[in-house]
Amino acid sequence: MTLSRRRLIQLAGGAAAAVPLAGCSEIGDRIGDNLGSRSGSSTGSKMSSEIDIPEPFQIPLPRPQVLKPSNSDGTTDFYEVTQRAAKVEIIPGHQTEIWGYNGTFPGPTIESRAGRRTVVRHRNELSVPVVVHLHGGKTPPEHDGYPIDFLLPKGGYQHGGSMPGHDMKAGNTSEGTKDYIYPLDQPAATLWYHDHRMDFTGPQVYRGLAGFHLVRDDEEDALPLPKGEKEVPLFICDRAFAGDGSFRYPASDHSLHDPGVTGQFSNGVLGDVILVNGAPWPTMDVTNTRYRFRVLNGSNARRYALSLDPKPGEGRSFVQIGSDAGLLGAPIGHDKIEIAPAERYDLVIDFSQFKVGTRVTLRNELDNGKLGAIMQFHVASRATDDSTVPGKLADFEQLDRSQAVVTRQFLFGQGVSGGKQIWAVNGKPFDPNRIDAQPKLGTVEIWKLVTDVHHPVHLHLAHFQVLSRMTKAPLARDAGWKDTVDILPGQIVEVAAKFTGYQGKYVFHCHNLEHEDMVMMSNLQVV
Repeated sequence: MTLSRRRLIQLAGGAAAAVPLAGCSEIGDRIGDNLGSRSGSSTGSKMSSEIDIPEPFQIPLPRPQVLKPSNSDGTTDFYEVTQRAAKVEIIPGHQTEIWGYNGTFPGPTIESRAGRRTVVRHRNELSVPVVVHLHGGKTPPEHDGYPIDFLLPKGGYQHGGSMPGHDMKAGNTSEGTKDYIYPLDQPAATLWYHDHRMDFTGPQVYRGLAGFHLVRDDEEDALPLPKGEKEVPLFICDRAFAGDGSFRYPASDHSLHDPGVTGQFSNGVLGDVILVNGAPWPTMDVTNTRYRFRVLNGSNARRYALSLDPKPGEGRSFVQIGSDAGLLGAPIGHDKIEIAPAERYDLVIDFSQFKVGTRVTLRNELDNGKLGAIMQFHVASRATDDSTVPGKLADFEQLDRSQAVVTRQFLFGQGVSGGKQIWAVNGKPFDPNRIDAQPKLGTVEIWKLVTDVHHPVHLHLAHFQVLSRMTKAPLARDAGWKDTVDILPGQIVEVAAKFTGYQGKYVFHCHNLEHEDMVMMSNLQVV
């Protein structure tokens, strides 16, 4: 359900009226009454590859390496990660330079125990500043990856412009190495870590700076869910490739010293190759048993609608057991589930519903042709299966409107600053020195989020539950504790956010990374 331009302003009130609701390329002026005929499509512009794109389902699915601690003591596990360039083969026959954590794409998976401290020492051997954000982590502000808390290359860094409309005074700057400390006082969940450098998150994540960080706990371990080799992370993203095999990204300055993208790509960058765990349209042999897939949309701007082809003989295609910030209270079945950038789902697929020898395609119903496929499963053999999905998964606290002490409203839409078009929150570009919300520690607030086009909205620190979409009940995929919510064009979504953990300054922003880099971000300060 979407809104006309006039009705959006009427419902959202003054905040919406403060900013012009201009359309964007491939969406254009459909923000009128007819918008929403393809409400599931992605906001952005397509970047085409300059090399031959491989045929799908030829390459085995790789699994990211699980990083081992460099040291451990009674309270803490210590890890070391080096951010560096490396050449890897993503498209057969071509070498692609990535910027990778430990030189891999995706980066190595870190596994932590809830309540046990994790310290990750990052070393910057790239040519530009970096910032590391543990997405979904309840993290002290000095370790959260604030966009100007730079980790500079060893020897310093002399370059750096900024987008119009905000002050780029240095934050808590380190040089060479930095220890990120994660208390992880939170339940089991599928988190991920990625670059968060101000103005450059889009190109630096696109070049490879992202990886899984899984949190485990006793409650999850006690469940009879698929484990071991039958628990599989799926990092889904899209990329385009230049003629020399490099990632093709429309940066205004390919050295990433000066920010910005060319032309219409400020709307979002959509590639034409689907990668899963760094491989194009891979295939995976499975037994006729249940598997648990930790699904992450790691794309800059592309949304996906996941489905299976063929569908299982009985039951639903997917049984969802978890969302962004942890397990659901009870499982939910889906035949199709949409996922926006930065969202995560824990999904169980029961391959016993397919005959041995069947090839099952994980499809993307929002696109056609090669972009309509993601990967393929080959039910290659039989095996015994002692896993189940219980009717109760975790103790779950359901938030209620009556718990909220404040209601706030934020419009995510286009605006103008310094004579240039930007993406803004309540008509204002990001300013590190301006605080736009001051929630009190331990309280619950209702945030009313309003959009012009697609915006996946992410809150740092605070996990939340979706209360409504357009005054109606949330969608089935909105269930659980979340840190990112997919908001369709011209929608109003209400969330109840719980501000626990730490006092300090954090950000909230659109996770279309080109929108984020074009200053669609604001500060919240927990007091």
